[in-house]
Amino acid sequence: MKHFLLLLFGVLLGQSLLAQNFELSGKILDNSGTPLESATVYVEKISDSTLVTYGITDRKGFFEMAGTTEQKELNLFVSYAGFKPMRKKVTITPKMDLGDLKLEVQDNLLDEVVVVANRAPVTVKKDTLEFNASSFDTRPDANLEELLKKLPGAEVDSDGAITINGKPVSRILVNGKEFFGDDPKIATKNLPKEIIEKLHVVDTKTKSEEFTGKSGDSENKTINITIKKDKNKGYFARATLGGGTNERYEMSAIGNVFKDNMRLTALAGSNNINSSGFDFDDVYGMMGRSGARAVAAGNRSGGITKSETAGLNYSNDWNDKYEFNGDYFFDRSDTDTRSRTERENILPDTTYYSNSENRSNALNDRHRANARFEVEFDTLTRLSFSPRFNTNKTKSIRSSLANSLDGNRDLVNNTETANQGDGSSFSFNNDLDFIKRFGSRGAYFRLELSQDYNDQVNDDFYFSRSEFFGDEARTEVQDQYIDEDEKQYEYGFEVEQRLVLATDFFMDLAYDFSSVKSLNSRYVYEADNAGNYTVQNDTLSSDFEVNTIRNTPSLGLNYDHEAWRINTNFGLLNTILKNENLLNPVNFDNTYNNLYLSARVRYELERSKSVYLNYRTNANTPSIRQLQPVADRTNPLNIVIGNPELRPAYSHNIDGGFRSFNFGAGGGSGIFSSFSLDFTENQVVSVSTVGDDLRRTTTYANVDGAMSAGVRLFYTKSTRKEEKEFRYRLSLSGNYNKNVGFTNGTLFNSKRFSFSPGIRLTYAIQEFFELNPSYSLTYNDTQYSINANRNEDFINHTVGFEATTFWPKNVIFGNDITYNYNGNVSPGFQNSSILWNTSLGYQFLDEKATLKLKVYDLLDQVVDTRRIIGDDYIQDTNSLILTQYAMLSFTYKLSNFGGKSGGGNRRGGPGRR
Repeated sequence: MKHFLLLLFGVLLGQSLLAQNFELSGKILDNSGTPLESATVYVEKISDSTLVTYGITDRKGFFEMAGTTEQKELNLFVSYAGFKPMRKKVTITPKMDLGDLKLEVQDNLLDEVVVVANRAPVTVKKDTLEFNASSFDTRPDANLEELLKKLPGAEVDSDGAITINGKPVSRILVNGKEFFGDDPKIATKNLPKEIIEKLHVVDTKTKSEEFTGKSGDSENKTINITIKKDKNKGYFARATLGGGTNERYEMSAIGNVFKDNMRLTALAGSNNINSSGFDFDDVYGMMGRSGARAVAAGNRSGGITKSETAGLNYSNDWNDKYEFNGDYFFDRSDTDTRSRTERENILPDTTYYSNSENRSNALNDRHRANARFEVEFDTLTRLSFSPRFNTNKTKSIRSSLANSLDGNRDLVNNTETANQGDGSSFSFNNDLDFIKRFGSRGAYFRLELSQDYNDQVNDDFYFSRSEFFGDEARTEVQDQYIDEDEKQYEYGFEVEQRLVLATDFFMDLAYDFSSVKSLNSRYVYEADNAGNYTVQNDTLSSDFEVNTIRNTPSLGLNYDHEAWRINTNFGLLNTILKNENLLNPVNFDNTYNNLYLSARVRYELERSKSVYLNYRTNANTPSIRQLQPVADRTNPLNIVIGNPELRPAYSHNIDGGFRSFNFGAGGGSGIFSSFSLDFTENQVVSVSTVGDDLRRTTTYANVDGAMSAGVRLFYTKSTRKEEKEFRYRLSLSGNYNKNVGFTNGTLFNSKRFSFSPGIRLTYAIQEFFELNPSYSLTYNDTQYSINANRNEDFINHTVGFEATTFWPKNVIFGNDITYNYNGNVSPGFQNSSILWNTSLGYQFLDEKATLKLKVYDLLDQVVDTRRIIGDDYIQDTNSLILTQYAMLSFTYKLSNFGGKSGGGNRRGGPGRR
């Protein structure tokens, strides 16, 4: 190890002595002297065209770049849409000011077409941010996720969630098509970088918005991956098999076939380590790394799941008129859970305590399929049909022990329950969407028809024995069979007509109708003397129907031009709510009218700098269980009864933010901020009363005054100098919630404030190592309008450290350490833990094969202890979770693109374009 460190130090020192730092600046103009904003400027080595650094011009056409190189001369390129590319050889000095550089207009210009001899690493267009994949160096055999981590402005967290310039990525497309449904991780973990040509980042749009040209959701992004033409015919596949201690195992495989517009993907897997099964991370694989982090942080329910999955996805285009995309997925899960809970219940003048222990096993089989068939009759007319179905079967066994204690911690009651249930559900949904465009200015007519059907059947055998102590001591026994069926029929249509009032100014006339019919029949049968369930309990049985009809006529005015995007819609939210109890003659019928308003304003100060403000209203009807006026006694210590007179909740939401990102200096920097404010009228809340025997009875009511607010601030800066990268990310968030509710029949409110700063650093040297330390704390303060001496304030801390080394060659050594401290946990619950996952992998057979040893929870310390602060309670829970295991696994991959097979992503040298 000593000699290795000396060698490594010598290599790095030699590199630093040969290289020199430089700064390069100038201004990009057109022939008339007008500054060109968002032009791409970059420099490459003359010998092999390796990218050294790049930058993007600001509104004044100015650019500034910094880099490090051992070369004496470099090639400088300038690229801008509609102009001829510029190439210029520059001699490297510490400071270089190139002055004004003028571009010539491209002959035979086509709108939004860029003709360049070389590839620009980053191209900024009006609605698109484009990255050239080969401009960003990654390790051999990198996948899409590793490439994303190298892109300026891109962030990939430990859960695999992606943000681009502070905006979340909600979809990933491959050649314009979804890659196996709506799970971006299947694409990011499995698509090899070697087949990717470009990444286009655009606002997320529906299929209708894409066809009509209507603006999409600017606060959510979609990444479209384009495959290299010579790689768009072929296949790639990989499979993993592993076994470990404590009978842990994993196996999974995924295969992909590409042929021009046709793509076929198949996957299958099985494991008992709480993994989705398709996380082919070279360092941690299917270890369940993100889930383990969540458990360590105390914000995830426990349990151990054995899962089996299989799926198939197919997409194709024919004659540029017909498009089909469909997928089928099967998953089986067998989940064991155990939990222990201690809860302090806050009443207006006192407190009492409740404890419980719960166990369950659930076996669930699910089949789901989706399809989309699209026909373009001509360039202006399109029809699409999207059916979906889902079936589910569940077998479950649950048991619990619970008790309640008064303020002096004297036992008042206890109960034990057990139930065994079989359930099945079926749903079928489809949408028919027709669009007719008129000309090229943006006018169109759209008609959408939708239909949903859901059917759920549950059969439960339920037993409970409850003892109540004190002056009125008694024992209550329930031995029941519960037959519950629930159906929902929904029909709807939406008509929309867009008219062009002026250039970039539109008026939208729309009418949205939906009708939902929900049926719930629940029949409870008591056991007779022979143990047969023949005696119907009319008090607990119900047959309930809810009909909800919504009419929303609206008028919209929209302006979309250059820097400004203004979208407004206003109309009527008409809700008709009808309830009928078919067993008892109790009916309720009422109509509610609310203002429908949606307004979005976005102003783009520069191409990568913008502010936005949104406001919208919505009405949400109560659920059938909240409306059903029949007692549910499946928890003997908390009897729940619905309220058929509930009104729909009416909400107001305001949000806005500022975002700015600067490409340059060999990396980039950005600041992203946002705020949100929510008010709710007629919010549905629970109303509980507690008797002398500490049995709780709960119903529901509407209240006003609930609100929430949040602010978030995020700053990131990265620098890249050839093989080295340094990045830091600072975050700050604050949240305020005011909740209104009832406890023991008394109206109260609770106010919660949380404050959470954090920092994450990255330092990496390509081919050698990557380090990621992080720290965050969360301060929580909760105050109650009742029993103020139970107010809570505490601080949680989380420290993380990820280290991955890639030396010696073909050896990958990874460590992921998380320390978590919960600042306020009851005695008897562990309040801190260290989770250390480690992995050692070796690649061979031309990097087609990987042998890996990984250890989950190396120190055997992980715990799932969580504190939840409710409106009128404080609860601590400890749950069954996945614990320490070691596993040896083998992964093999193969690929063939354009008639060439291979394993790793080899570096290409001078031809690497």
